[in-house]
Amino acid sequence: MSKPVIAIVGRPNVGKSTLFNKLAGERISIVEDTPGVTRDRIYYEIEWNGRAMMLVDTGGIEPKSDDPILKQMKNQAEVAVASADVIVFMVDVTVGLTAADRDIATMLIKSRKPVILVVNKVDSIGALPMEYYEFYELGFDGDPIPLSSLHGTGSGDLLDRVLEICPADEEKEDDSDVIKVAVIGKPNAGKSSIINKILGEERLIVSDIAGTTRDAVDTRVENEFGKYVFIDTAGIRRQSKIEDRIEKFSVLRAKMAVERADVCVIMIDAKEGVTEQDEKIAGIAHEAGKASIICVNKWDTVETDEKNTVEYDKKIYNSLSYMLYAPTLYVSAKTGQRVVKLFELINYVYNQNCTRISTGMLNDVLNDATARVQPPSDKGRRLKIYYMTQISAKPPTFVIFCNDAELFHFSYQRYIENQLREVFGFRGTPIKIIIRQKGDKDV
Repeated sequence: MSKPVIAIVGRPNVGKSTLFNKLAGERISIVEDTPGVTRDRIYYEIEWNGRAMMLVDTGGIEPKSDDPILKQMKNQAEVAVASADVIVFMVDVTVGLTAADRDIATMLIKSRKPVILVVNKVDSIGALPMEYYEFYELGFDGDPIPLSSLHGTGSGDLLDRVLEICPADEEKEDDSDVIKVAVIGKPNAGKSSIINKILGEERLIVSDIAGTTRDAVDTRVENEFGKYVFIDTAGIRRQSKIEDRIEKFSVLRAKMAVERADVCVIMIDAKEGVTEQDEKIAGIAHEAGKASIICVNKWDTVETDEKNTVEYDKKIYNSLSYMLYAPTLYVSAKTGQRVVKLFELINYVYNQNCTRISTGMLNDVLNDATARVQPPSDKGRRLKIYYMTQISAKPPTFVIFCNDAELFHFSYQRYIENQLREVFGFRGTPIKIIIRQKGDKDV
């Protein structure tokens, strides 16, 4: 089931971040009575009546400001609007209808997205203030929702309206033999180019499937290697102009794509190397437990030999030290260099991510590992490890039972993980290890 993206927009200081925090249930956005505090979009997953949604907070929009920071905030908000399924347009009843509100309303109407008008700071119980009725003038469908972001009153009505606009998708059975591949990375790393190269040169069976976000296109591919659905977060046939201007939005796009994927292909620009933005995007795939491939594009623009590849690998793993398990592939979407090898690697890491190991084999490895390196001790109390079992795959997840979870230091967990990788491979997939001490019932 897809998660609708809900963007909260409006002038500075109308209470957007306060509402965001109230709906999220914790203080995520910074809240101050100063216009312009929230400069970038912040996103958070919430749930209402069993439906998950992605909530996006934005900086305030000043339509006619020349201030460079306010201009950037406006750009950020425009990006959120461009990808949102529903827009929550917030106004302030204590200020009344302003010219800036009218300008923002015009911008939102042009977007042709569903808009829910929310009149904030209706903090008193009883009859609505007369100023509330001014906002009908903006001409949006449906009655404006009176709300107090400070107290949370009216937020349930707002979320009910969102669900009316975004009904739950019908459940569809996934093809068990289709591998879903998310191509993620910062703008201009070559996400669309590599898919277009696959489509143009491999003579594949292709059909377009509507994606979960407005600007994503899923492309079905079938060839001698298998069946795939490529999730292109940039759009296959056209490059978003907004994306060129604002890189930070690629983190949200990556998060939404990764959730649906079996395998993540993390695109790195060979000329730029691993940037801070790349680290954030790769971290999303890692935290989600997805099989991953680090795909270095534009390799044709770099003077290379076999030694250069080894040195480049060192630089990659130095920046992405938490993803030493992910294989690298050096390609050129422009020339097609090594692109066909991507399919073999996708199949390989997917199978590794799905791997299951019997409890007997696991405990043979565990016994051998503890015999080589004794478990740690503290103040005369030594860690005793009883047994290990695998409870799930995608990613491979193991539970180790012991006498005292506090004695199971992170360094020893890493040692056990390395032993598992040495014996069973697990190349291309993260491993999750859960420590349980004797008497714990929750596994």
